[in-house]
Amino acid sequence: MSIADQQPMMTRLDAIVREHGFEHFGFAELETPISIDLYDQWIDKGYHGEMKYLARHKRDKRQPNAHFKRARSAIVVTQDYVPHPSPIAEWPLSDSIRIAGYARGKDYHRFLHNKLRALCAKLSEEFPGEEFLSFTDAGPVLERDLAARAGLGWVGKNTCLIDRKRGSLFFLGEVYTSLELPVAKLTSEEVARDYCGTCTRCIDACPTGAIVSPREVDARKCISYLTIEVRDPAPLELREKMGPWLFGCDICQTVCPWNVRFHGKEKLDVLHPEPNRADLVEDLRFLLTSPNRNLERVFAATPLARVNGMGLKRNALTVAGNQRIHELSDLIKTFFDNPRLGQLARWAFEKANSDNKAE
Repeated sequence: MSIADQQPMMTRLDAIVREHGFEHFGFAELETPISIDLYDQWIDKGYHGEMKYLARHKRDKRQPNAHFKRARSAIVVTQDYVPHPSPIAEWPLSDSIRIAGYARGKDYHRFLHNKLRALCAKLSEEFPGEEFLSFTDAGPVLERDLAARAGLGWVGKNTCLIDRKRGSLFFLGEVYTSLELPVAKLTSEEVARDYCGTCTRCIDACPTGAIVSPREVDARKCISYLTIEVRDPAPLELREKMGPWLFGCDICQTVCPWNVRFHGKEKLDVLHPEPNRADLVEDLRFLLTSPNRNLERVFAATPLARVNGMGLKRNALTVAGNQRIHELSDLIKTFFDNPRLGQLARWAFEKANSDNKAE
C-alpha cells in the first residue's frame, strides 16, 4: 500500500485516538529496541533489585512480537497526571504527607487500561481483521524506548521520558497492532537526542543518590523502590535519607526545568507543599492505628494498594522517625514486638525522641 493510499487510514486512526481522550501520541515500528543492550547491562549490574520479573522480561522486550506474532506497529499514548485525571473524592490523607503525584488518585493501571481497551475495541471495529493489544506499564515493553522512537520525547538523565512541550509528569500506554503503519523510522542518534544539556538538577536533588550516572538508576537506592517494591524496611544507610516520603517519590521530576517550564513552579509546589505538623501527626496516627484490612479497603482503588496495610505501616514508621514525630511515641512502642516491624519501630522511636524540636 502506497503512502497516499495509507493517508485516509492514518487520518481515521488519528481521529479515533483523539476521540478516546489521547491528545499526545505517536506511532512506531515494532522492532528490537535501540536501548535493549543497555537494559541487559542494567539487569546484569543487579540494579533492578528484587524486581525479578524485569529480568524474566528480557527476551520479550528484545522481541516485541514474541507472543503477538502479527504485531507490526505500536500506538504510543501519554496521559498527564498533574492534575490527576482520576481523583478520589474523599482522599483520607492530608497534603502534608508525601505521596508521589501519580498516586494521589485512582490507580492508572485500571483507568488507563480501561481507556486503552475501549480504544482497541473501536479500532477492531474500524479495522476488521486486524488485531490490537494494549499495555499499561505492567507488560514486557521497553516503554520509554518505544515512546522515544514514536517521537514523544527523549530519555532524560533521571531516566524519565521528557517532552519539551509537556515535561515528564505523564503516564505511558501502548497498543500493539497488526497494522503496518507508515512511521518515520528514527536512527539511534535521533532517538538518543538529548535536551538535558549540562543540567544535573535531578542527579543533585536525589536524596539517596539513586541516579548513579546520567540515565542510570540503581533501583535499590530509589525511594520509590524502597517504599513500594520491597517487603522489608529500608537499609539503615538509606532510611534517614528517605525523609517524609510515604509512597513513591518524584523529586527528580519536580526539580526538572522542563516540568517547571510546562507546569509552573507554583503548581509543582502545590503538589508537595510544606507539611503542617499537626496534619502529618494525624495522617500517621490514622495509618498506624487502622486495621490492615481497613487500609486496604480505603486505598483499594489507588496505587497505595500495592504495598497493603502492613507496608503502609512500615512506611509510616519510617516517616515518623525521619520527621521526629515524638507525639506518637507511645503508639510507635506498640510495634516493638511486631515480628516484621519491631526493629524499625525501635529505630523510629529513637529518632522521634532524639531531640525536642517541633518542626
